[in-house]
Amino acid sequence: MKKLPIGIQSFKEIRTENYYYVDKTHFVKKLAESGKYFFLSRPRRFGKSLFLDTLKEAFSGNRRLFKGLYLYDNWDWNRKYPIIKISFGSGVVDSSDKLIKLINYYLDKISRDYDTVLNENLISLKFKELIEKLAAKYNEKVVVLVDEYDKPILDRIDDIDVARENREVLKDFYSVLKDADPYLKLVFLTGVSRFSKVSIFSGLNQLNDITLDKRFSTICGYTQLDLENVFADRLKDFNKDEVREWYNGYSWLGESVYNPFDILLLFDKKSFRPYWFETGTPTFLIKMFQRHRYYLPQLEGLEVGEQLLSNLDIDYIYPENLLFQAGYLTIKEFLRIGNENVYVLNYPNLEVKKSFNDAFLTYLTPSPAMKDRAEIGLIRALQANDVSKIKDILYSFFASIPHDWYRKNELEEYEGFYASVIYALFNGAGLYVIAEDTTNLGRIDLTVIWEGRVYVIEFKVVDDGAENKGLNQIKEKRYFEKYQSKYCEIYLIAIEFSREDRNIVSFEWEKLEC
Repeated sequence: MKKLPIGIQSFKEIRTENYYYVDKTHFVKKLAESGKYFFLSRPRRFGKSLFLDTLKEAFSGNRRLFKGLYLYDNWDWNRKYPIIKISFGSGVVDSSDKLIKLINYYLDKISRDYDTVLNENLISLKFKELIEKLAAKYNEKVVVLVDEYDKPILDRIDDIDVARENREVLKDFYSVLKDADPYLKLVFLTGVSRFSKVSIFSGLNQLNDITLDKRFSTICGYTQLDLENVFADRLKDFNKDEVREWYNGYSWLGESVYNPFDILLLFDKKSFRPYWFETGTPTFLIKMFQRHRYYLPQLEGLEVGEQLLSNLDIDYIYPENLLFQAGYLTIKEFLRIGNENVYVLNYPNLEVKKSFNDAFLTYLTPSPAMKDRAEIGLIRALQANDVSKIKDILYSFFASIPHDWYRKNELEEYEGFYASVIYALFNGAGLYVIAEDTTNLGRIDLTVIWEGRVYVIEFKVVDDGAENKGLNQIKEKRYFEKYQSKYCEIYLIAIEFSREDRNIVSFEWEKLEC
């Protein structure tokens, strides 16, 4: 049995040390035949760095590493190109001075590796000098590879002034590539975010963004076929449907893929956990939700336009954009409405849906134990089919949210908050939840399906005492009819919250018989 390449980004190491490898080398040839300047955005830990290293080895002419792979017999191995490879992936760049020092370090190291002397001091001029001297010395055009091009900006996304300073440094650095065109064979930049070309790639209009190009949709990540063929000896120990539900679902207008990090850790640990999600906490996003008073259930089936999805600008940051680019939302459907491109976004899989909602709840309460207790309690209540117990669990959880939290965020004016919290609790518990469930007579606030039973839930926020109108609304609009043909047990639940008390003042429920 081969070894699992957990955290390994070296193509050479993977190919020489008996590791599993999913062949992505046909994309190398496709890139070389499609143009010169490319940009790819993918979430963290998605295999961007490994693909970049694969490019480096191919253009360096190291044919022996590709034996048994597509590129071995489909590449001109007689030509070798000088490579400038820079990665901003390691460490935290928390100032423009540190960024300049880091770039200087890379340029100086590469020049020493190629036995070339650089005379310029400014990083832009030094970069240009390095490209020109390498091209002249080897009589070949230069390949430029930049990994995590945006990390110096994202490192300080919560400090806009520093982020802007780092952006200006990078803008000056990347601007060299336009005038260096005669000396360049290939330029490939990767990152998490698709920052506006105007704001960071000044003048580099020829940059081809392949992030949403169907031809390259599986350039990173594992397809279902990859999983079943390459990892067949490991996959046999698992339920394929469960693996798919937990980890598949990332899509960029093409075939959906798995995050490699999840799959490798799953096979290593042999248990289902949010491995990818745990490598980064979306605290900045949760804070944005707080400021924007975002309605959490809205994340399912979210429709956004081309402009919002395509570019990120430091001065205009929106939660939807960051959620997509960071990997918490993915494209589930593409629509053409009139002259507009519309993308329907949703959680990619159970891991992200469960974990993101958990993170939202953890931010609300001073003790994660309160969140865990509520989620476990909901599961047990559903297992016992004790609807009344659900009220006690929800009441206790809302009571655990500090009043100071409400005051700072003016949540008493935010009606969607209560529905967002309950939505997050059910999702955090790993239950099957449908938000804004559509019927022919309107939308159900929340539907929970559990072991052949359906719970139709309606929310209301009232100013004074309980009004007890929610249950009548469910009946009048006959929301439950959508499920009557398939499910025998349907429960109607109406929950009212007091704006003043900030908790449940009415919890009515009724069971529909077959």
